[in-house]
Amino acid sequence: MRHTISVLVENKFGALTRIAGLFSGRGYNIDTLNVAPTHDATASRMTIVTHGDEATLEQVCKQLRKLTDVLDVRDFRESEYVDRELVLVKVKVDSKTRAEIMQITDIFRAKIVDVQPKTLTIEITGNESKVEKFVGLMQPFGVADLTRTGKVAMPRK
Repeated sequence: MRHTISVLVENKFGALTRIAGLFSGRGYNIDTLNVAPTHDATASRMTIVTHGDEATLEQVCKQLRKLTDVLDVRDFRESEYVDRELVLVKVKVDSKTRAEIMQITDIFRAKIVDVQPKTLTIEITGNESKVEKFVGLMQPFGVADLTRTGKVAMPRK
């Protein structure tokens, strides 16, 4: 089962290393990891996406809470949170495909952020499903490069 975990940590040297070490030390893989400061300069939020059953993830959350720099841990359940991801995708274009790619980009409310003679770089934000669908539609044109931020999440309440 896939889990999204939000960890609020003190903005101190080594906090990321300790948290990543907890996962690797127990043999858990991190699918995506996003870390950024919050509105409070002394704290950062880590959004971690990983796989595991309920009991395993409950144990991981208990272990995270024991770490010194950790202020709060939430294992988000479905519909308890809003999530987004940012993707930059560079797509190969020619005179025949440029208009079609631009039309698909418009439908998905994505933005073209760079135009080159043989490529377009497109920025898309949204939930994982929207991003995956867009990237899938770009595959036939030829994806030259792609980078993703990983998921960021915030509770609804």
